[in-house]
Amino acid sequence: MANTFQTVSITHQGALRAIQLGIDNGAERGLAVCVTVVDPALAVVAMARADGTTPHSVQTSLRKANTAASTRRPTGWMEGDFALALPLGTDNLLTNIKGGVPVIFEGQVVAGLGVAGGPPDVDAEIALATLSALGAEQPGA
Repeated sequence: MANTFQTVSITHQGALRAIQLGIDNGAERGLAVCVTVVDPALAVVAMARADGTTPHSVQTSLRKANTAASTRRPTGWMEGDFALALPLGTDNLLTNIKGGVPVIFEGQVVAGLGVAGGPPDVDAEIALATLSALGAEQPGA
């Protein structure tokens, strides 16, 4: 029986690139967004917010990134009681608000990416565009 396992994580440079791509994409849409990248263990690798981002967007982007890394799925898929209970059961560590995506390279989740600052559907579009610009796999692809 093994006592260890190996895991992969996004690099600091990759996380910084993702953040800049997300902030730039938001700006192109006229939005000031916050972008957070966490590793698979939910540790923050990088986070930045554009000038003018609403204060609560920092925590929202973190929760979206955590959820995407933890569930290995984009946020926003849960329904009913589960969606309501998720934030309560995790002391607000996780959320079901759209705008979080797993970052996947070669079939492995290396990070969670969260975008907040616009409407949730637009945050999700920015997150997917960021994955595309990074050359990461689209979730579910």
